[in-house]
Amino acid sequence: MKNTQKKELAVCGYEAVMAIARTNPGKIKRFYYAEERVNAVGEICRTMAKRKSPYNKVSDAELEKLCGSVHHQGVVAMIDQPEIEPLTSDITEEWLHKKQSALLLDRVGNANNLGAIVRSAAFFGFKNVIIPMDEAQSSVTTSSYRVAQGGMEYVNIYSVKSISRLLEAMKGKMVRFGTDVNAKQPVGKIRELRGNKPALIVLGNEEHGISKEVKQNCDELIIIPFTSNFDEKVERPIESLNVAQAAAIVLYECRK
Repeated sequence: MKNTQKKELAVCGYEAVMAIARTNPGKIKRFYYAEERVNAVGEICRTMAKRKSPYNKVSDAELEKLCGSVHHQGVVAMIDQPEIEPLTSDITEEWLHKKQSALLLDRVGNANNLGAIVRSAAFFGFKNVIIPMDEAQSSVTTSSYRVAQGGMEYVNIYSVKSISRLLEAMKGKMVRFGTDVNAKQPVGKIRELRGNKPALIVLGNEEHGISKEVKQNCDELIIIPFTSNFDEKVERPIESLNVAQAAAIVLYECRK
């Protein structure tokens, strides 16, 4: 939940808040907690007291009001509204130098899915996530922060104006993978296909997948097979996985 007047974002969820407290406690401008979290948040309160920043024990109803969610898990931290850094050629050159891979989201609109993708990216050591500057794309919200379970503190999120231009710029530098339900290459071959180059993995919109233009700018289209025998012609009971579930499988295969 955003406070547009103060340009703040409410972060709720125990793991999300504790991750901020561990990695960058100075981000917390104000802190609120429920009675049942008194023992668990003592260090945060001491840190806030040293900085002379406000912190208070409040009711569950007040916590819900602060973050706009019943899923606050007894803690709410107010931070500055995160600014998504524009992706530049200097940043991508550093990726190439360090052979870092990246995830590119093609209009993933659900905040919970974004949070789950960030959580998987953090778990598998993918430090870079790119989102388009598009109204159809979810950005960093209270929900995505909570679902990421602390992953937001370990992943860099960048923005781009044009996905296609980025893909064109990375041609020959990164292996550009697109996920597609009609692809021929199974996800298990992603390590073989990328060789020693970093990967740029495109995950598509929840309803329509990646766009036709994006597909045309990918080096390889990959699919998560739904049977143990990839060549077996069996009707799929369900067309595809949720994009966040798919992300976890693709990232696992890329790191395996």
